[in-house]
Amino acid sequence: MDAKLSKSNINIRNRYLLLVDLGLIVVSVLGSFALRLELDNLYPYYSAIILMILIALGIKPAVYYFFGLYRRLWIYASINELKIIIAAVAVASVIVSAVMILLFSLNIITGLPRSVLGIDFLLSLVFVGGVRFALRVRAESRAPQPRDGKVRRALIIGAGDAGALVVKELQKNRQMNLEPIGFLDDDAAKQKHEIYGVLVIGTLMDLSDVLDKNTVDEVIIAIPSAPGRVVRMVADVCRVKGMPFRTMPGIFELIGGKVSVSRLREVDITDLLRREPARIHEEWIGAALKGKRILVTGAGGSIGRELCRQIARWGPAQLILLGHGENSIFEALLELHENGSSLELIPVIADVRDTQRIESVLSEFHPQVIFHAAAHKHVPLMQINVEEAVANNVLGTRNLIAAAEKNRVERFVLISTDKAVHPVNVYGATKRLAEMIVLDAAQRTNKAYSVVRFGNVLGSRGSVVPIFKRQIALGGPITLTHPDMERYFMTIPEAVHLVLQAAAMGHGGEAFLLNMGQQVRILGLAEDLIRLSGLEPGRDIEIVFTGIRPGEKLREELWETDKTYDATAHPEIFRSVQESTPQSDSLTHTLDKLEHLVSVSQSEEIIQLLDETIPGAAIRETPPPPDMTSVF
Repeated sequence: MDAKLSKSNINIRNRYLLLVDLGLIVVSVLGSFALRLELDNLYPYYSAIILMILIALGIKPAVYYFFGLYRRLWIYASINELKIIIAAVAVASVIVSAVMILLFSLNIITGLPRSVLGIDFLLSLVFVGGVRFALRVRAESRAPQPRDGKVRRALIIGAGDAGALVVKELQKNRQMNLEPIGFLDDDAAKQKHEIYGVLVIGTLMDLSDVLDKNTVDEVIIAIPSAPGRVVRMVADVCRVKGMPFRTMPGIFELIGGKVSVSRLREVDITDLLRREPARIHEEWIGAALKGKRILVTGAGGSIGRELCRQIARWGPAQLILLGHGENSIFEALLELHENGSSLELIPVIADVRDTQRIESVLSEFHPQVIFHAAAHKHVPLMQINVEEAVANNVLGTRNLIAAAEKNRVERFVLISTDKAVHPVNVYGATKRLAEMIVLDAAQRTNKAYSVVRFGNVLGSRGSVVPIFKRQIALGGPITLTHPDMERYFMTIPEAVHLVLQAAAMGHGGEAFLLNMGQQVRILGLAEDLIRLSGLEPGRDIEIVFTGIRPGEKLREELWETDKTYDATAHPEIFRSVQESTPQSDSLTHTLDKLEHLVSVSQSEEIIQLLDETIPGAAIRETPPPPDMTSVF
């Protein structure tokens, strides 16, 4: 309660600042003449002084208001506010000076030392800036809030902007009972220097020694751009020392968010697999999305929801969230509203398989950009639900493309998968056929319709990470299909950001491939998750191998060896313009035949047709699941 009262006393209302400014404007004009002419010589200039005071009182407060000097909380003033003050005072002084010089040239006033105008500018700058930053100084110098309970000592990894923000927040919010005792940073120029009174005491390689020689209760990793190897090194040392550790989210998680200590969280598997962020061409994304009407299918899913979250920050005119499940769309809307999104959000409950409904939605809202993320994606389930996989992933894409062409959609992006390369399962084959539909439409319409292909995303629905976490929570065992199983992995925010980058680069007919880095052994992933849970693999949690499931590859492929892939302006995105696509008539015939086979539930004939249509497909060589238990 006392803290709230003290803060309200410091946060002087802006109407009082206006009254102070009015008084200081008068003082500034009088002071400028006095400094230039001395008090004994002011009498001949009384008319000019009074006129300048009246002009300044009329102009300066209006300019200050225009620049927002009465809409800010000055207890949080920073360098940015200082720039605004300088600009506001400069503009106001220029206008006042112009008016005074005009009056002098018209002989309305007879005496005007030109240097008075410059002195008035300097005095105004000192007065306006001084009053406001005095509020900031007073706020900073107020008595610190008492800490509740035992104070814990925190070591900060990273002495950059994020680390400085963490320290400042810890010093400000003393109820957190965390006291920063030092930084570790590899920048030699920062060694033995202080940031907010906290010393940089070594490099990351000194972590073990620092923990041994100092009383530390927690380690905070404050490097949002740190690659996974750095986070892993810190985590390994802390685990050996029995030291609690937390981290800031990665740079892609912070896109559109505010970096603060409240965003600190436990280190998770996504942090250990981080890659160094590549250069971001934000101007491309802004040009493709800003002011556009955008529709996202599958908006309630993992990728679709993240797409909506990141699209929202680019200021589209309208964001249409289309999904089949009402609960997931409701949750996506709720999250966007909680994040402070003020754009027009339109929830649409619809199934992409419903031709008339999709045509109706597009003709009503006329989206200019479509991101098609709706798909059935679970490999084992699609192996035993062939008709449903084709109906949703293939025929649903055809419906959406047909409606997009009819309603002149400018840009269409299909979210695809590495499993579409030489597919050995039904899911991969349906996604490859969906790619063909989009690329064929691009050729026919000459519009920016393209495909973005990437591997697994960590934490998405049905991915291994949530499954492994659930198994760990139950006490094990963790079940793996094979000890040598490998997959490409990328975090959801990183994958979506690269999707937006690729979408902005598309001119039509391209298949973009995201650089997924090196494949990760699923066994190593499981062991990392166990250790991050504070347990040991094999001792606390057993790992059991169950055998490769039908439709699974030991290793996935992003690239086809018989094709060339061009580099793009973004180092993490490659482009293929040689994707094999049947002639439009042949593709239409195949799709019509698939639609008929789906309607009469002929799964074996569907698989045969997919194998015959898709280059490199080998779905018939994959045996069907022996029973339902093999799905899990």
